[in-house]
Amino acid sequence: MATGKDEDAARIEEIIDQNLKLVYSDLVQDELPDRFKDLLAVLKAQDAGGKAQK
Repeated sequence: MATGKDEDAARIEEIIDQNLKLVYSDLVQDELPDRFKDLLAVLKAQDAGGKAQK
């Protein structure tokens, strides 16, 4: 049989899960900063150049 502490712990865990999901979903929806986009473009160009030389 579940005790009050077990129920409290389960409720706290549920709240933490919900909050983490909210934060993650907000983060995923944020646009990538321009400097990261630029860096990715440079890295892709380097990768494409390296494959062409092989």
